[in-house]
Amino acid sequence: MVNWAPPVPSVADQVISWLVFFFGLIGPIVIILGLIGIRGFMEITRFEKGESVLYKISPLTKLILVISTTIAVSLTIWWFGAILALIYLLLFSTLNNPGKKILYAGFLTFSTSLGVVSSFSFYTPYYILTQAIGTDTLHVIWYWPSYFVYMGYQPGLTLEALYYGFQVAFRFIAPMLSGLLLIITTTPSDVLRYLEKVKFPLVFIFALTVAMRSIPRIFDTLDTIVKLQMMRGLGYGKPKALRPFYLLLGGLYGIVPTLIFLMRQAKYTAIAADTRGFNAMPKRTYMKPIVFTQLDYIAIGLTVLLYIITAILLIIGLGRGIPYIGF
Repeated sequence: MVNWAPPVPSVADQVISWLVFFFGLIGPIVIILGLIGIRGFMEITRFEKGESVLYKISPLTKLILVISTTIAVSLTIWWFGAILALIYLLLFSTLNNPGKKILYAGFLTFSTSLGVVSSFSFYTPYYILTQAIGTDTLHVIWYWPSYFVYMGYQPGLTLEALYYGFQVAFRFIAPMLSGLLLIITTTPSDVLRYLEKVKFPLVFIFALTVAMRSIPRIFDTLDTIVKLQMMRGLGYGKPKALRPFYLLLGGLYGIVPTLIFLMRQAKYTAIAADTRGFNAMPKRTYMKPIVFTQLDYIAIGLTVLLYIITAILLIIGLGRGIPYIGF
């Protein structure tokens, strides 16, 4: 049980509460726009040719690794997900422009952590926290004004709620980073070839391929539209500290033009698929051979090891459906 009587908040307490509210709401967006930017997102969401080990692993193996990572971090303790996230973050050093890649991926990790922690710690009911932490004693470190409950906030922010949000964040970060590595080091056509060869449903293959092609196009188009708005005077003469907010405003203005552009591009995607005889015959022919190298077998072995470690953690009690604090 949570036994405490919230005091009457002063004017300063209400101001601080609103500042924390807006920081949790727009802080991650400001970090993304101010520190990463649209061009930075393009750096970590589009394919680039390279010669590192990740380029030599087949797309199917990398996709299996992404799925396995998602399963592992969803079942095990939070620090195992943190270890996997650190490993994937370090793998960005094997790509082109490793400094930029690691920097942008690090900023994205930080903004994601901030967004997840603020979302879960402010809104998670106390009974879930007591189940997750395994205790009836919660330590309140801040009291929200009483009217914050109408926004879904709990009456008080507890230390356990922050721990809970922190743990949940690592269930998102590792799969996100592994998915970015897949997108950067794999062309959509390679994904299509390998998945079709293992008899994966063609409809899902085509949807995944279009998604991989659309993500970098979205950021490229949005970046162009925002720059055009800046050239026309958006944010001109304003302090540099407000630049992220004008980038956000320009991004909001650019949503409709970006959607229109993508809808037009969908027509050309359909024409290209028809021109290449997509799904015209029961079986496809391939110009490039589909092979599995020694690196693929090593990666599969690491995936099996990942499942073994996950099973061991579950057996010794370091895994639940609800995150909890434990070492």
